Amino acid sequence: MSKILVTGGAGFIGSNLCESLIADGHEVTCLDNFSTGHIENIQALLDNHADQFVLIEGDIRDLETCRKAVAGQDYVLHEAALGSVPRSIKDPATTNAVNIGGFLNMIIAARDAGVKRFIFAASSSTYGDSQSLPKVEEVIGKPLSPYAITKYVDELYADVFARTYGTEYIGLRYFNVFGRRQDPNGAYAAVIPLFVKKFMNHEAPNINGDGEYSRDFTYIDNVILMNKLALSTANAEAVNQIYNTAFGERTTLNQLVGYLREFLSAYDPAIADIEPTHGPNRLGDIPHSLASIEKAKRLLGYAPQYSMRAGLKEACKWYWENLK
Repeated sequence: MSKILVTGGAGFIGSNLCESLIADGHEVTCLDNFSTGHIENIQALLDNHADQFVLIEGDIRDLETCRKAVAGQDYVLHEAALGSVPRSIKDPATTNAVNIGGFLNMIIAARDAGVKRFIFAASSSTYGDSQSLPKVEEVIGKPLSPYAITKYVDELYADVFARTYGTEYIGLRYFNVFGRRQDPNGAYAAVIPLFVKKFMNHEAPNINGDGEYSRDFTYIDNVILMNKLALSTANAEAVNQIYNTAFGERTTLNQLVGYLREFLSAYDPAIADIEPTHGPNRLGDIPHSLASIEKAKRLLGYAPQYSMRAGLKEACKWYWENLK
């Protein structure tokens, strides 16, 4: 079993990774400053797995904290970041400091500690204004937001560290991840938990634009699978690569609303009659997002376990049981 550091381990994706890795028998260290993560996400791990799970409360913008966290680790799963395109447009400086400065601190610390492999959360926002569908890893456009710039710079840094210092990395371009523990609260909540919360409160969700923008919504368990494959692969061709992390199917926002009403009305029939409202398109949004997952299939053996609908049904069940 390995010693694995998960940065942002109290967040939505990070806490799910911590939980799954501990179930597999690994020793996990979580580094989080709780700016967007929540202690509740990892409380059960702290209470029940003290022999396997360690929490370090700290900020990736501090290099010495990063060095402390990576000491003795075999692998790093770098999930810590400030997400959200609108947040980055409102405050590009902080997004840059966390997503680029913090990333650089972590990969320096990992290099100096001799970590075997540095796996990090990249982003589908890197595709920017590229019109091609499906998105293939080697064809990107110009970034459309400060957030997108930061995530692309991370990829460039990882590549330079591999070429210059021999650091081994795998970058996972996440496509609209959703599922249990994704926070429905706050100004920058993601669309699925935000819409779920609205429906459960008998409020109309607001769609930006006409609802025909589409996304490759990706259930959390597919993301966990990709991270585990990135950790375990012994295929030399598979390392020092970027991979789309998605299901490979696109869903419009109008379709999403229909699915949510279908699944949530099984718990509360009144939800079936709630109609969404519409507002202007959001600055920095790309119209359509659809991933090719052929590279991940070929080099990592990736076979996603959950379709968008199957994952959404599970997510709705989780929200109904945990938000009520």
